Amino acid sequence: MGPWLDSVTGWLTVNPQWLAAAVFIVACVECLAIAGLIVPGTVLLFAVTVLAGSGALSLGETLLLGFLGGVLGDIVSYFLGRHFHQNIRRLPGLRHHPEWMAGAEAYFQRYGIASLLVGRFIGPLRPMLPMVAGMFDMPFPRFAVVSLLAAAGWTVAYLLPGWATGAAIRLPLPEGFWPEAGIVAGSIAVMVGLSATSSLRRHRKATIFITSMSLLILAGLFIGYPHLTALDQGLMALIQEHRSPMLDEAAVVFTLIGEFRNMFMFSALLTVLLLLTRQWRHAIFAGGTLLFTALGNTATKHFFARVRPEVLSDPLTSYSMPSGHASGSFALFLTLAVLAGRGQPPRMRLTWLLVGCLPALTIALSRVYLGAHWPTDVLAGAMLAACVCAASLWLTQRQTSLTAIPPKIWWLVLPSLVALFGFFVLRHMPHAMLRYAY
Repeated sequence: MGPWLDSVTGWLTVNPQWLAAAVFIVACVECLAIAGLIVPGTVLLFAVTVLAGSGALSLGETLLLGFLGGVLGDIVSYFLGRHFHQNIRRLPGLRHHPEWMAGAEAYFQRYGIASLLVGRFIGPLRPMLPMVAGMFDMPFPRFAVVSLLAAAGWTVAYLLPGWATGAAIRLPLPEGFWPEAGIVAGSIAVMVGLSATSSLRRHRKATIFITSMSLLILAGLFIGYPHLTALDQGLMALIQEHRSPMLDEAAVVFTLIGEFRNMFMFSALLTVLLLLTRQWRHAIFAGGTLLFTALGNTATKHFFARVRPEVLSDPLTSYSMPSGHASGSFALFLTLAVLAGRGQPPRMRLTWLLVGCLPALTIALSRVYLGAHWPTDVLAGAMLAACVCAASLWLTQRQTSLTAIPPKIWWLVLPSLVALFGFFVLRHMPHAMLRYAY
């Protein structure tokens, strides 16, 4: 595949007018049944988004094209399964590789709707699950809603890194940017890799290990942020150059979700619902994580007293590091992800954590986009939440592991949180748009 991949990217480099179509087509193929298993879509998607980020396409255009392509791949796969049903096994490819179908089928039958959301981020399952959903006659409206949500998260996770890499290569960045970026990115990669390995191997002290690793990175950020100015200023310049009215509106929506009073209400609602349904230990874990993350954020923010970037037309007067939006959102969504993964295999638990990190990361990045925080502020907030969450889980499970929450309770918790989110967005949107304007 190497020479073929090089020829495609080389052709796109000299024919950038086809780049938009390439992003759409590659995203579609990556999510298309059978084809997504044969074509190296992830590698090709990264390559074309790097080219897009080099100046050919804006971030909004790239994400929109990838989102639409992914949704189209899902829909085609769904109706393919809906049309052929069990005869789908006779199609070329599946006839010689029945294990492709068997794995997706078992996953769908076990996890249902959740498999479409979580399986989106598991390479071999991503292109096959929509076809299996159609084969089992899942109602299309239900499939479409889940597909849209999953495609939105997948688009950000898979397209943003490539686009950002292309944009960073193109811009004249401050001296020292790449060494600083390498140190920070390498530290996070080591933490994530070692944490995932210890979890997959079911090490008894995996949560203590994760707590220690995130605390180590957090301490490094607190001590070393004065020496990471090239990284902060370079990323801030890169992001501010690509602001647009459409992305402004989206960023305001996500930053509104992460406001302290909203996070407090979300956290209180989650804890109260767990108490009312007599999920005592789950409520202690959730309440402890959210409470101590908030206290830790407030204490460290006033201790370091870091000044915010001067990007907003009306700069905020509170201190900057760590980001309260980042710590609060990561604490909430990591808590939900941990609870969702109880009673499931390690690989499924890790996937839930990945899915939980996506909305939290979007909220956190909205702060950098709007100029309210430095990138290292956001990273420190995320590490603080990860540290507290892992420590809280370890303390809660010292005697007995947390059990899985019954599905009927999830049907109470999730709609309640979504309804509260909608209320705050509708109530505070006009004020937020004025506050975070250029």
